[in-house]
Amino acid sequence: MNRKTFLILIALLVVLGGAGLALFWQDLNAWRKADVKIGSRIFDRLPVNDVAQIRLKDGKGEATLALKDGRWVVRERGDYSASVQEIGDLLLRLPDAKVVQTENVGEALLPRLDLLDPAKADKADNAATLLELSDKSGKVIGSALLGRKVIKIEPSPLPIKQEIPVGRYVLAQGSPTVLVLSDALKNADAKPAQWLARDFFKAERVKSLTASGEGAQWKITRSEEYGQWKFTDGAGQLAGSAATAAVNALSSLAFSDLALELKAENFDKPRTLVAETFDNLTYAIKLARKPDSADYYLSVTVSGEPPRERKPEAGEKAADKERLDKEFTESRKKLDERLKFERGLAAWTYVVAGKALEPLLKDRAQFTAAPRKPPVPGR
Repeated sequence: MNRKTFLILIALLVVLGGAGLALFWQDLNAWRKADVKIGSRIFDRLPVNDVAQIRLKDGKGEATLALKDGRWVVRERGDYSASVQEIGDLLLRLPDAKVVQTENVGEALLPRLDLLDPAKADKADNAATLLELSDKSGKVIGSALLGRKVIKIEPSPLPIKQEIPVGRYVLAQGSPTVLVLSDALKNADAKPAQWLARDFFKAERVKSLTASGEGAQWKITRSEEYGQWKFTDGAGQLAGSAATAAVNALSSLAFSDLALELKAENFDKPRTLVAETFDNLTYAIKLARKPDSADYYLSVTVSGEPPRERKPEAGEKAADKERLDKEFTESRKKLDERLKFERGLAAWTYVVAGKALEPLLKDRAQFTAAPRKPPVPGR
């Protein structure tokens, strides 16, 4: 090999080495760009005000929350109203969630962290929850795979362990690095029932309550709002505590889910409750036991119109009239708003816990007070 050939080879090695070094640094810079530093926020640039749809999908189901005609709805529940509070909580938490740990985890270990893409996972329990946020045009503006929650065990005087979610494993879009966020994002689950708005009817100021149908036949009434409850037919002594519990239940019921395909006219062995109020309203409630469950199906319709004018109280002073009239007008306005909402409930069938309905499911004998035992002579 002559000197000229040797110099040419050296020059080629330098060029090739420089190119290789440039490629190395290019790959390193790309890796550094994809990596996320501790303390950073992966959703810090999320345009929260532009979010018009939130899609959550795991190995068992899917929940799609969407803006429709200015309100949030749950697609998988027939566009029933979604909880604005729950959605707002999630959208506020996302930009504030910080990265507190990063892990270079191989793909084989992702199932242990529940971080498999739900579209590819062979087991539902190993699947992540895909969180996908879109704008009104359908463009995805943020996404991540949410994995297992990080649990902290808190000391407790009780023998039961107090487990508190303090973080969550996450795979961010475009990053191969597993992150641990400072927020467990507890409500980010793909369960449609979880996202339903929980507002429900409240039958208040009940004047009479009638039960009929499967296993019940009774009617109780009172002449004044805070008066004593009695059986309408006058037969038997009514247990006041049972009547109070039944009426209180009507103002505090909650539902856990909807039964989209079931209509009230198709209930099996239904029981009907009719509550009439001092506001001239009538709540007709139909119940049926959910098969193989302690829960019940429930439908409700509201009829009647509240009075438009206030009836003066006995002995009312002229000085009090203006104040009482104002209070009446304000209360009627609130009642009208509630009525508009409650009448819309008739289009749906709800699932309600049987335990919450127990005071309303009693038969007449259970509403009857036990006879008092006569006093024993000499005692």
